[in-house]
Amino acid sequence: NMLKKEEKSKIVSKHRQHEKDTGSTEVQVALLTKQIDKLSEHLKKHSKDNSSRRGLLKMVSKRKKLLNALKNESPTRYEKLTRSLNLK
Repeated sequence: NMLKKEEKSKIVSKHRQHEKDTGSTEVQVALLTKQIDKLSEHLKKHSKDNSSRRGLLKMVSKRKKLLNALKNESPTRYEKLTRSLNLK
């Protein structure tokens, strides 16, 4: 259920702030968003998979925390990110 290496590097290169950036808030949020989408699809088929649902909820709240931190730190970066990921 993890992201494939190619998928991950594509997301990282799209959202990174500079050449060696792999862990900025933008990259983390983008990766979490992709994982959340995949897990949501999985849960549509397997509605009784509660351990995966718990993982999904943890990811959603982690993404929310990261987004809130980014919003406080740099509203312009926050806007750009939410627009590019179609969040909210």
